[in-house]
Amino acid sequence: MPGISARGLSHEGRRQLAVNLTRVLALYRSILDAYIIEFFTDNLWDTLPCSWQEALDGLNPPQLATMLLGMPGEGEVIRYRSVWPLTLLALKSTACALAFTRTPGFQTPSEFLENPSQSSRLTAPFRKHVRPKKQHEIRRLGELVKKLSDFTGCTQVVDVGSGQGHLSRFMALGLGLMVKSIEGDQRLVERAQRLDQELLQALEKEEKRNPQVVQTNPRHSPHHVVRWVDPTALCEELLLPLENPCQGRARLLLTGLHACGDLSVALLRHFSCCPEVVALASVGCCYMKLSDPGGYPLSQWVAGLPGYELPYRLREGACHALEEYAERLQKAGPGLRTHCYRAALETVIRRARPELRRPGVQGIPRVHELKIEEYVQRGLQRVGLDPQLPLNLAALQAHQAQENRVVAFFSLALLLAPLVETLILLDRLLYLQEQGFHAELLPIFSPELSPRNLVLVATKMPLGQALSILETEDS
Repeated sequence: MPGISARGLSHEGRRQLAVNLTRVLALYRSILDAYIIEFFTDNLWDTLPCSWQEALDGLNPPQLATMLLGMPGEGEVIRYRSVWPLTLLALKSTACALAFTRTPGFQTPSEFLENPSQSSRLTAPFRKHVRPKKQHEIRRLGELVKKLSDFTGCTQVVDVGSGQGHLSRFMALGLGLMVKSIEGDQRLVERAQRLDQELLQALEKEEKRNPQVVQTNPRHSPHHVVRWVDPTALCEELLLPLENPCQGRARLLLTGLHACGDLSVALLRHFSCCPEVVALASVGCCYMKLSDPGGYPLSQWVAGLPGYELPYRLREGACHALEEYAERLQKAGPGLRTHCYRAALETVIRRARPELRRPGVQGIPRVHELKIEEYVQRGLQRVGLDPQLPLNLAALQAHQAQENRVVAFFSLALLLAPLVETLILLDRLLYLQEQGFHAELLPIFSPELSPRNLVLVATKMPLGQALSILETEDS
């Protein structure tokens, strides 16, 4: 999906982009605020302009992917079956023009061409216990951190929210960095330590089998610490060096792979407040878990704009996977009916208990194989209602007949969702720039593999030409 590069914007350009984003989001807030499970209870289709309804009504999923989301299938040419209203075309163009591009600036060789579960860019020991998505992420972010560490002269990398330690292991045992891993869950830390030992044993066996392979990087296991990082206070443990630096004070680089909610904000605050921290490489996620206020907005500029507010629903929508959903639309599988079924279930729940709104429904397996009334019965049981409630089958079937409308409305919201993410990340850029730091956003992962693929890179020295080195894919 095309978009705008943060690298191509001056400070004033970034400010103006924030102005434009808040205006557009305010204009289309009714779409972003809507819950798709209330499609029938709140009559969401009729909230759209009549001309939009006419243009979208009857479009099948592949047509929505091609015409609305602008993501045609391979070799497909976008051809509109009718003249679309200018307002809808303007929305589509604006959504593409104002969102940060998620396409990496390099040609990504397919690392899963030979085997979809094994990255060809990682050796076997580093792939073990790691899913393909995570293999791609730890390799790309780890290599960027190594380059950034070399550029800034860091003596230690701190991986915050390190989980099972996959990124930390690759940086420490694969790239030779001194790494401290901080994770609040004791069980995850114990698992990480076991995996460290397992990897060390595997690397030693590999060296014995291939004595001609010389270990070029020093081998230090990550140092794991069990500690919750409070986003509202500085964490002393985070700032402690693993060993005394040879000259002067420690120079720390903070990183977090999909640091959840306020954890990504904590990284920003440690970077801005602590002289020991000289570089940052953070990939955020779970924007709906940001404190309100506190996690957004961070910059004075965004906080001063009318319409800057991003309530929970908008931040939650920004975490959806646009590219993955477009692929599902192109395949037009029966799984797309889940939203329609859930919206139909909501009408039954409201009739039975009007005060019960949007209850969580635990996953119902193999939805696509169920008739709509079977799904509703199982859903009623999931929320503690009588599954044998009398059902209006005609009404349920009428809802099912509107499946493509439900998908179309959800696609509209998904088209706008990257604008919300762009504003959140832009606010973080402006926050750092307001304090005199150098910050950029780079698309680092393949968006098809990893939807949250923008890394915030910040240093206390001009990045300059180092950006082109950071963004380049290693051969």
